[in-house]
Amino acid sequence: MKFFKYHALGNDYLVIDPKDCPAPPTAPQIKVICHRNFGVGSDGILLGPLPSDQARFALRVFNPDGSEAEKSGNGLRIFSRYLWDRQLVKDEEFAIQTQGGVVKSRVLDGGKTVRVEMGQISFWSDKIPVAGPRREVINEKITVGGRTFSFCAATIGNPHCVIPLPEINAGLAKQYGPLLETHPNFPKRTNVQFLKVLDRE
Repeated sequence: MKFFKYHALGNDYLVIDPKDCPAPPTAPQIKVICHRNFGVGSDGILLGPLPSDQARFALRVFNPDGSEAEKSGNGLRIFSRYLWDRQLVKDEEFAIQTQGGVVKSRVLDGGKTVRVEMGQISFWSDKIPVAGPRREVINEKITVGGRTFSFCAATIGNPHCVIPLPEINAGLAKQYGPLLETHPNFPKRTNVQFLKVLDRE
């Protein structure tokens, strides 16, 4: 299987062109391919470009556990740069269809900058989704692993759970991130971010 490996802000993906892959990789195959010790190692797989009736290109985004994601900001930036490297786009704006909707992208500065318009953010629970009655999910409480956090939830085509704290570290994300990601409050799971405000100016 032919692939290209890129990273954006340390978030690394493998790009696989469907022309180089007889069939989409299965979930067990994706798990092995993305494994840091037994495979190539990556945060996921980008399968594209695919045909689309809504955009110039279509893209499927797979998580390292084999599940399919709606979209990924860094993944879209990587895929856009890949298209530019393959001379499929130049410096014009182009559209990419994802499971989370159509986004617009543009590669600038000779490939040094990739700008992606992810879409409009929503805090509404039925859009994200978050379990319970329809509401804007802002400063709610959630308990995992014996600890209660205050969180906000949002979507820009894929779900996010954002937890502001006075101090954050990698250990915190490693301990509580997986528990929050699969919490029953999030029927389609969620991305998790721990946030520390550095400067309110």
